[in-house]
This record gives sequence, structure tokens and C-alpha cells, in this order.
Amino acid sequence: MVAQGFEVDLDKPLVYQVGYLGEAYQEWVHQPIVSKEGPRFFESDFWEFLTRTVWWAIPTIWLPVVCFSISISIRMSHTVPEVALMVAFGIFIWTLMEYSLHRFLFHINTRSYWGNTIHYLLHGCHHKHPMDGLRLVFPPAATAVLLVPFWNLIKFLAPPSTAPALFGGGLLGYVMYDVTHYYLHHGQPTIEVPKSLKV
Repeated sequence: MVAQGFEVDLDKPLVYQVGYLGEAYQEWVHQPIVSKEGPRFFESDFWEFLTRTVWWAIPTIWLPVVCFSISISIRMSHTVPEVALMVAFGIFIWTLMEYSLHRFLFHINTRSYWGNTIHYLLHGCHHKHPMDGLRLVFPPAATAVLLVPFWNLIKFLAPPSTAPALFGGGLLGYVMYDVTHYYLHHGQPTIEVPKSLKV
């Protein structure tokens, strides 16, 4: 399934092509193309639409879910300080998950057709097109799919009154991460901490 000497045509949808790179994929994906708009991923307009997201869609879609989730724990007789602690722990859980995903999944070496294709969709596209303004945040449709097992895991591990605030905190951690990530790529920070993060 891997074609020897295969070269990617940037004028054609990329997702079906990258798998054919085989072992050459790792070298190819780590040679960035710096442009504000990335290439087309899919032939289908529907699937292509799902890969493109403006940064402000993330807080617009998910902050109401965060507030609703946190409010459930408050309505279940938890005090505001208790809920704040749960939310902080949820943010910590998200941070741990994000680190683990980057460390152990997003930077694995792949060489098979499907390995390369999935890696490119999950994270490789970000290495190849780091300034693509519509693909710097995670698409809401994909987030919604991943939130189902995340919610079920929290619901399984935590008491019913605690789970919503933990879930809201985890989702808040994700929103904070994604908008910060976008800003560090496209913003011009003047304060020392964001400047060093951008570097």
C-alpha cells in the first residue's frame, strides 16, 4: 500500500495521499510550509468543512457547556469554593491528558498507510502547516465525539454531584488551551510569559 518514491501533490486533497509516503512521512511532515491558509484535506466539501474552524468558535460553543456543567454541581448543594476546587481539578486532569496525548500519541513515528493518515489528521497537519489559521484549534464536531467517553469516564470515577463540575473544569481547560495555542501562533504578545511561550 506504500508507494516507493511517492511525492505529495499539494494541489490535490492531502489526507488520502500522506499514507503513501511510508517511512518518508516523518521527514515530510516535519518540513513546515508557512502560509496563512493550508491546503485542502478532503475532496468532499462536507468533510473539508468539518476540518476548518475559526478560533472564536471554541469559546462560543463550549463555554456555555462549561457554565451549564458547573451549575449542575452548584444546584446539587455544593458550595462555590467546593465547585471551584472541582473545576481546578478538572483543569488539572485536562492538562495531564493534553500532555500525555502530545507525549505519547501525537509525536509517535508512523510509517503505515493508516498510521500516517491518522497521525496527519490528529497532529501532523499542525507540524506541516503551523500557520493555517483555520486548523489551529480542534474542530467542534471532533471535540463533541471525544467528550462522550471523557464524560463517561468522569461519571464512572466521580460521585454524581461532583462529575459535572469536573467535566466542566476539564472542558474549560481545553478551551483555555486551544485559544492560547491559537494566540501564540497568530498574536503578537508583548508580555514576557506569552512572548517566551511563542518562541
